[in-house]
Amino acid sequence: MKNILKKSVYLIATLYLSVAIVSCESDFTDIDTNVISNTKFTTNDLFLNVIANNSPLEELQTDNISRQINQYLLGVYASADYEKISASIVSQLSIDANLQVVDDTDITDTTTVLTKIDTVFLKLPYPVSLEDVSDATSNFQFDGLVGKSSVPYSLNVYRSNTYLNNFNPADPTKINSYNSKDIFEKTGSPLNVETNFPFSPSLNDTMFVVNRRMIDNTVVGKDTIKIFSSAASDNPIPFARVPLHKDVFKELFLDKYDEDAFSSQASFNDYFRGVILEASGNDGSLITYNFNTSNANLNPSIEVYYTNTVYKIGTTDTIRTVRKNNSFLLSGYRVNTFDMVDKTYPNNNEIKVQGAAGSEGSITLLEQTDLSALRANDWLINDASLTFYINQAADTASVPERLYLYKTDGDLLNPVLSQVEDAVSEASFGGINGFLETDSDGKAEKYTFKITDYISDLALGLTDYNPTLKIKAFNTSDVPTTDTIFRNLSWNPRAVTLFNQDPINGNKKAVLKISYSEKNK
Repeated sequence: MKNILKKSVYLIATLYLSVAIVSCESDFTDIDTNVISNTKFTTNDLFLNVIANNSPLEELQTDNISRQINQYLLGVYASADYEKISASIVSQLSIDANLQVVDDTDITDTTTVLTKIDTVFLKLPYPVSLEDVSDATSNFQFDGLVGKSSVPYSLNVYRSNTYLNNFNPADPTKINSYNSKDIFEKTGSPLNVETNFPFSPSLNDTMFVVNRRMIDNTVVGKDTIKIFSSAASDNPIPFARVPLHKDVFKELFLDKYDEDAFSSQASFNDYFRGVILEASGNDGSLITYNFNTSNANLNPSIEVYYTNTVYKIGTTDTIRTVRKNNSFLLSGYRVNTFDMVDKTYPNNNEIKVQGAAGSEGSITLLEQTDLSALRANDWLINDASLTFYINQAADTASVPERLYLYKTDGDLLNPVLSQVEDAVSEASFGGINGFLETDSDGKAEKYTFKITDYISDLALGLTDYNPTLKIKAFNTSDVPTTDTIFRNLSWNPRAVTLFNQDPINGNKKAVLKISYSEKNK
């Protein structure tokens, strides 16, 4: 029987399985999605302790060379209960083809053109969502901000002198990779006008006015800059603006548009190797920025606005003024770096789970004696769940909305990471779950993982692979796509303190609950 009905979590609906059950019809009077119950079978629950320990992370791969990573953390966040994190971004810039400061139509035998740079700034559109999704004109709210938006941290923009190579310099036959602890060389002083620019995100930053000027500073017009989610929207998206040195970008960019450095993207990448957005400070906030939206206006960029004044040659007579601007998207290869202040967590009744390169939990579900006993009982596994309760006395200001489980073979140098079976087999029904649950007072209370198929395979002896599990802050990239390989990425900085298996935790200790059916003797 156990080989025919391996897992009772599936609805018995197919013809094949219906035929297979006929031989057991005298034994079963009711087969449901989760529970087998009749006079010949008894359904019970088994509660097993698990072993959960802290598992600090040293670093993560954080580049987009071998896989597409569209979201990157920037900012500073500090909590007494977790590791302080300063997240910075290294990125190449993209250029348009055939950049020209002065249009061909303005260059004649009877004209001369003088250029005035009006402004240069780093543009960072904020990830936001509508407070009322049914009303496109409602107010925005930050989407995923962690920390205190009112507390500024220091932001500096540097020119990078590290060439982001897609091939490993030590072995050009292999794809390169960069990690969260890698160091990138800076060139010169900060590019921002105000060193240690006090960066504090604000939803009120929805517009910016550029004064267009002639070479003598005479204002000849104004441009109001707003960005929208679509052409049909009239609700401007808030964005950050960090002023950059105009004379530096005139020298590095505009004055070289006609030179080899701007002849192709490859030449430009070698000439100007990218920018470093470096965040520092004691506290502040973290935001995950999207670098690859379908609307290019919503992607981070460096914006250069300048005005050309066309004169009649040999005179001061103005023929016309031409307003121009060039956008340089933070595109190409990118790396997220995390400066984490290491904490040594005590060996007590808790485990700390923190995203980015913070910490995970290491979990032993079934020791060999428990597994052997489970197999000897010849039970039919109806349901298996793993529950972790939150220590509500710890910092719960930014707990993850979801946690995630994955498997590791334990190799410290080259670990093999894979998905838990239920993440794939139950993908259409929430996978392994792990969503945040609240108590009757609305406080963050617990996370529960559904691992029925995983436990069933072990109990039935269909697999002897009983690896250590890891628990982490959920990242959108964690969900399996086309295979069972797990790729450990994280731009989710949220953190939570969980109770482990220590008896001092009482009815809030970590527990594996197995519901099973056995045939009556």
